[in-house]
Amino acid sequence: MGPPAIRCRALTKRYKDVLAVDALDLDVRAGECFGLLGPNGAGKTTTVEMIEGLVSPDAGEVEVLGLRWDRDERALRQRMGVALQETRLADRLKVMEVIRLFRSFHAEGHDPEEILDVVALREKKDAWVEKLSGGQRQRLAIACALVGNPDLLFLDEPTTGLDPQSRRQLWDVIEAFRSRGGTVVLTTHYMDEAERLCDRIAVMDHGRVIALGSPRELIASLGADHVVEFALADGAEPPAEAVLAALPGVVSARRDGPRWSLTVAEPHRSLPALMTELERRGAEMTELLTHHATLEDLFLSLTGRHLRDS
Repeated sequence: MGPPAIRCRALTKRYKDVLAVDALDLDVRAGECFGLLGPNGAGKTTTVEMIEGLVSPDAGEVEVLGLRWDRDERALRQRMGVALQETRLADRLKVMEVIRLFRSFHAEGHDPEEILDVVALREKKDAWVEKLSGGQRQRLAIACALVGNPDLLFLDEPTTGLDPQSRRQLWDVIEAFRSRGGTVVLTTHYMDEAERLCDRIAVMDHGRVIALGSPRELIASLGADHVVEFALADGAEPPAEAVLAALPGVVSARRDGPRWSLTVAEPHRSLPALMTELERRGAEMTELLTHHATLEDLFLSLTGRHLRDS
C-alpha cells in the first residue's frame, strides 16, 4: 500500500476547559471513502478543520497527501476540495458564474461545462443561486469543490435536509469521484449513507476514536446479527438488565428511554424466552420490533445515544 492520504499523530486541540481532540491518531488511505461519525461534541468538526488547515492543533502533527500545512499550504489548497454542510453563495450570481469563480482559484481543473453535467445542473446553468432548491444548492457546493480536480474531497453532512432523490443524486456524484481514484472524507448523520458510501468508518467520542473498521466489521463487533426492541405498558416492572442479558441467545441488553434493546444471536431462542420471562412477571408488552443489526445499533451501544439525536 502507498502512503496514506491523511496521517494524524497525537493530534490535540483544547478550547478553554474543553479537550476537543485528545492525542488522536488516524490514517485515511488513498482512494477510500472514509467516514467520521460521532455525537455532537465528539471532536469530529475540530478534527476535520485541523486536517483542512482551518484550525491549528495545539500538539501533534498532520500530513495531507504527504504535505504539511506549515510549509506546503499553497500546494495543498490546489489539491483539496471542501463542501460544507451549508455553503453561503451570492444570491445574485448565476450557477455557471459561481462554478467559473471557483475554477479560477486553481491552476488546473475541470471545464466548468463538464462539472455542470457531473452534478446534474445543466438545466440550471443560467439560474440565479437564490432560485435554486436546497438539493440544487448542495449539488452546486459540490461542483465548487470538484471543479479544481482535487485529489482529496471533504464533505461535511452533504445530504442533510435533502429529499431522497437529491440524496441519491449526490451519492452518485461521490461514487463517480471515487471511481476516478479520489479520496473522500465524509461526516454524516445518516447511517444508510455511511454504510453505502464508506470503505471504513471511525466512531469518535470525547476527542478519541473508539471504533474503527469497515461497516461490516463494525457491525460484526456487536457479536450478534439481530436486535430485538420492546416496550412495556405503563407501570409494568421490567426485568433487570442482567436478567435480560442472561436469556438464551442474548448477547447484551440495554435500556433506551422507554424501550429495551437486546442484541441477539439466535432470535428463535431469545424471543420465546423473553415472552416467558415477561409473562412470569405479569408485564404487558406494548411494542415489539426486530431487525438486522446496523451501524445505528453499534453507535448506540458505544455511545449510549442515537446519532440523529446526539
